[in-house]
Amino acid sequence: MATEGSSFDLIQVVSLLGAAVVAVPLFKRLGLGSVLGYLAAGLAIGPYGLALVTDSHAIIHIAEFGVVMFLFVIGLEMKPSHLWGLRRQIFGLGSLQVILCSILLTFVGVLFGFSWAVSFVSATGFVLTSTAIVMQVLGERQELATPRGQRIVSILLFEDLLIVPLLALVSFLAPAVPGAEGAAGHETSIWKTVGIALGSLGALVAAGLWLLNPLFRVLAASKAREVMTAAALLVVLGAGLLMEMGGLSMAMGAFVAGVLLSESSFRHQLEADIEPFRGLLLGLFFLGVGMALDLKVVAENWGIIVSGVIALMVTKALCVYGVARFAGSNHTDAMDRALLMAQGGEFAFVLYSAAASAGVIDARVNANMTAIVVLSMAITPLVLVLYQRFGNPAPAGEAREADTFDEQHPILVVGMGRFGQIVNSMLQMSSHSTTVIDLDPTTVAGLNRYGIKTHFGDASRPELLLTAGIENARLLVIAIDNREQALSIAHFAREVNPNIDIVARAYDRLHTFDLYQAGANEIVRETFDAAIRAGKRALERLGMSRDDAEKVGKIFYRHDRHGMIEQARVYDPTLGPFNNKQMAELVVAQRESTREAVQAALRGEEEEWPHGDD
Repeated sequence: MATEGSSFDLIQVVSLLGAAVVAVPLFKRLGLGSVLGYLAAGLAIGPYGLALVTDSHAIIHIAEFGVVMFLFVIGLEMKPSHLWGLRRQIFGLGSLQVILCSILLTFVGVLFGFSWAVSFVSATGFVLTSTAIVMQVLGERQELATPRGQRIVSILLFEDLLIVPLLALVSFLAPAVPGAEGAAGHETSIWKTVGIALGSLGALVAAGLWLLNPLFRVLAASKAREVMTAAALLVVLGAGLLMEMGGLSMAMGAFVAGVLLSESSFRHQLEADIEPFRGLLLGLFFLGVGMALDLKVVAENWGIIVSGVIALMVTKALCVYGVARFAGSNHTDAMDRALLMAQGGEFAFVLYSAAASAGVIDARVNANMTAIVVLSMAITPLVLVLYQRFGNPAPAGEAREADTFDEQHPILVVGMGRFGQIVNSMLQMSSHSTTVIDLDPTTVAGLNRYGIKTHFGDASRPELLLTAGIENARLLVIAIDNREQALSIAHFAREVNPNIDIVARAYDRLHTFDLYQAGANEIVRETFDAAIRAGKRALERLGMSRDDAEKVGKIFYRHDRHGMIEQARVYDPTLGPFNNKQMAELVVAQRESTREAVQAALRGEEEEWPHGDD
């Protein structure tokens, strides 16, 4: 019998994996996205489809850990200072959206003929947007690190915080039971709930500040990778459990733990360890949501469910759009946010279940509202796809808005290609804080995922440099490969901040001369040092000793850099590279003096260099 039970469990596991493997690539190939693929697969194999898997609620409960891990990864990418910079968006924008949407959706429920209490509970449950769906869509778009994505994440965080007061309100709205404790006891119970929640949050913060980093240092010293993976899972699940015991959401606990570890040297390893579990469990969550769609309930109450889905989603979308426009978003961003956040979320299931247990709503309302939320979650990815294909008013290739700067640093690094990344890494590893700017959205998104905070924007625009803090900056590193833009940036920086030090990447000799005239203090030809290294290796392959090759390289480096300074002083861009007689004479003289110095060094003579470090 045990064997039969195990075989049945294995059949369910294989069904889940098989459905995902088949449906998700198919839906992505059709341009419908992975979320809709998971939902469709869950519906197909669930109790109301082929019935290969019957316990959808158990699947959802287990798979909620995927959402928890997703929030942990997001927290790892948000330093406390950055999160503090988002406080206005979290509490200001979040509260405005939640309050207005709750009021409007409550009126919708009243218009459907429900009481104020039932309408309010139904509305507030639907206000809680699906973190899983929104995060997945933003992740696929590579928008989690963008200002638009961060605004949406801020609202989601605020909504997660609401689960405690909403559950308290449910108990307050519960009908009086004869013999129950009085009002004073009820008030005490509410304050006790709030106190436990705050205590749990404080305990988590204290553990994150004083225990986690020492723990990971000890584990890292053991050099046991599997133990580090176990520790990463322990932190995520432990933080979630602690917050759940305090009445808060597990996802919120995981996010707080991630934020506390965002400045840890183990951050990247933690993210790598968690990622496989996060992706698998999040997919399982969407499968569970698809399986939870009770087609029998939908068929029996199709009129109120379909009309409820339309009314609630349209009302919430209009509210989100209005708040976004009020906050300064353009029509395209506001519309996209409205459609993305128009659905209900997984926390609605918790709220409706608690309300049903407390007698605020009956079993029929609970079933109908659950079906409405599930349908809204299933419809959202499809609506987004249709809007992007047919309804998006933004023209193709519309320029992306530059990112905002929530903090300024004394060092600006412009350009994060193969050159700028090395310079920035050396600065940051030497305990210097940098403000990084790049114009490639793919590079910006990728670097932010790796924990290198990078802002999207065109640094040749003066207003962006001013916003980034160029007027008070100590150092500017220009590492872009666009000659004209590099010159423009150097000119403007020197104009608005005469005391700033400018280290600039030069394409070639002529670009070096232009940057010199623009006011750059240090100019580095992008291939110069590498070419000298190659020259030294070539000499060694020809039989020269390493010491002699190093001498030749050092002499060539000195003479060439000094010669470049002299040439820059007589450089005239109107004459071109080969028509400046004075510069040509300097080049010939420089080559001859360098050759003589090299030959003298090979004879064992020491060169007296009078020019210092040019």
